[in-house]
Amino acid sequence: MPRKTGIVKDTRYLQHSAGFAHPESPERLAAIYEMLENPLMDWKFTHIEPREATHKEIEMIHSPSYVQFIASTAGQRSVYLDPDTATSPETYEIAKLAVGGVCNAIDSVIKGTVDNAFAFVRPPGHHAEKDTAAGFCVFNNIAIGAMHAISKYGMKKILIVDWDLHHGNGTQHSFYKDPRVLYFSTHQYPYYPGTGSLQEFGQGEGEGYTVNVPLREGAGDVAFVKIYRNILQPLALEFKPELILLSAGFDTHFQDPLGGMRVTPEGFAAMARILLNIAETCCKGRFVAVLEGGYHVVGLTRSVKAVLEEMLDETHISEERLSSLENGTDEETEQLINKVISRIRPYWKVF
Repeated sequence: MPRKTGIVKDTRYLQHSAGFAHPESPERLAAIYEMLENPLMDWKFTHIEPREATHKEIEMIHSPSYVQFIASTAGQRSVYLDPDTATSPETYEIAKLAVGGVCNAIDSVIKGTVDNAFAFVRPPGHHAEKDTAAGFCVFNNIAIGAMHAISKYGMKKILIVDWDLHHGNGTQHSFYKDPRVLYFSTHQYPYYPGTGSLQEFGQGEGEGYTVNVPLREGAGDVAFVKIYRNILQPLALEFKPELILLSAGFDTHFQDPLGGMRVTPEGFAAMARILLNIAETCCKGRFVAVLEGGYHVVGLTRSVKAVLEEMLDETHISEERLSSLENGTDEETEQLINKVISRIRPYWKVF
C-alpha cells in the first residue's frame, strides 16, 4: 500500500529574506519546490494549504511581548533580531504562515487525510526561544505544532526528534520540564548554539525526557543509524508516542558549508525509515517533518527527495540494510552511545 504523504508548500515562504548572501536564503526552498513540481513527482503528494497562525497559538510557546515585537517589524525594511537573524518587511506574516503550515500538516495527519506530512516552510524555528529570535529562527514552528496537538487533540505523548546539525535549544527549553514531550537531538557539539550537552536531560517532571547525543565533527551514516537504532528506537518504543514530529535539518549533509558531518541522502532515508517504523508501531504511522536547516542547495534537495520517497514507501530501506549500517565499525560512536544510555538509564526501563 503506497502511503499518502501531504506536503505544505507555498511560494509566499520565499518572500522572507534574512539579507543579501545569507545562508538561509529563499533559494533553499525554491530548489525543493522545483523538485516537487517536476511532473514525475508532483502527482504523488497531497497538497496541504497553510494558513497564518493566530497570536493565541504562537503564545502557547512565545511571550505575548515577543509576538508583539515581531508584529512591529511588519513593513519595516530590515530589523536585526540577533547577529544571525534579520527580518524583511514580510517576515512577520510569513513566520505566522510557517507556524500555521505546520499546524495544518499536523491536523491532516491526526485526522487521517494523509498518513504523514512534510512542511516545507521558512523561516525555520528550532532555535527560537520564548522571547528571543536566534539562529535564523523567528517562531518555534515545531514546538508550537506540538502544543497545538496537545491543546487541540488532548495528546499526552509527543516525540520530537531533531536531526539538524545544530542543537534545537528553543525546542528543548520549551519542554524541559514537560513529560508530555520527549525531545531527542543528535547534533554537532561543541558548536552553535552551545547547548545540548549530555548533562541536559530535563528538569522536574520532565527529567529524563530530554535526550541529547552530542556528536563530534565527521559523524556519518553509520554513526547516525547506530544512535537511532540503539538509543532512540528502544526509548521511543517504551515512551509510545501518539505523534512523531521531526525537526528535519539537512546541514549534516556531507557537502554542507556550515557543518562538518558526513551524512548522505541514503543516511537521511535510513533515519527517516527508523522513525517511520516507530510511527507504524506506536501511532498508526503519524509522522510530520518540518524543514529546519540545510545550506548546500543540491545536497538539501537530494536528501529531502530521499526522505519523501521513504515517507511515500516508494523506497523502503530494509531491516537488513539498517542492520548492516548499524554494524559498521565506529568505536567512538559506541562509546558515546554507552555514555548517553548510562545518563538516561535511571528514567527508562528498557536500558
